Amino acid sequence: MADPTPVIDDLRAESDELDLLITELRPEQWALPTPAPGWTVAHQIAHLAWTDRSALLAVTDADAFQALVEKALTAPDSFVDEGAEEGARLPPAELVSGWRTGRTALDRALRAAAPGARFPWYGPPMAAASMATARLMETWAHAMDVAEALGVVRPPTDRLKHVARLGVRTRDFAYTVHGLTPPADAFRVELTAPSGELWAHGPADARQRVTGPALDFCLLVTQRAHRSDLALTAVGPDADRWLDIAQAFAGPPGTGRPPKGAEG
Repeated sequence: MADPTPVIDDLRAESDELDLLITELRPEQWALPTPAPGWTVAHQIAHLAWTDRSALLAVTDADAFQALVEKALTAPDSFVDEGAEEGARLPPAELVSGWRTGRTALDRALRAAAPGARFPWYGPPMAAASMATARLMETWAHAMDVAEALGVVRPPTDRLKHVARLGVRTRDFAYTVHGLTPPADAFRVELTAPSGELWAHGPADARQRVTGPALDFCLLVTQRAHRSDLALTAVGPDADRWLDIAQAFAGPPGTGRPPKGAEG
């Protein structure tokens, strides 16, 4: 049974880093467009706040979370945008305060979770460590959008190990959500961490493999960059196909980002 403490600690650090990025924004900066079509900086923070509240309900009140899922099912194509839009209309100070309150409450709830407990989600139920990993993945991905809108470069950290691991573990999901049959054999994934460490997943003798920088892999599986702009190499037809459809987040297939220079 995985100890969730390390990933919860890294989730807190990732959130705090984003908090520092937005805490001194001028009012007009909250309205800056981000790479997500139709979403401003305010939408990005509002979405994180909304999803943190959803995760808190999943951990602390399964019935209330189920009611939220049922509401989402009535508008599966719009409920995420609607949640972000509602929060983005708040004054920035109120939006940030709500985000901080929600993520702090979720942090406490995850740390207090009983060992072995599993919580409902929009996909399969998740343990505390998996829930924290999913929240870290999304926090990092949306922080990248915010940083791009602000013209800021965020140096990668080895906290990306959680995002990379999730990207590997969701391989079969990516195939399934695209209506494809997942390959029977495991892939070897070898990624170079920001620190220079090698992160390896899968059998060493696997015939199909993916190699490259961990940052690029994480950008790919969160669909924050187009494959053609990343230094990832695939060996084998199935591994090559995976890099076209990889998706670490729940929900229908994402549209991804266009190659650099192809926007508009």
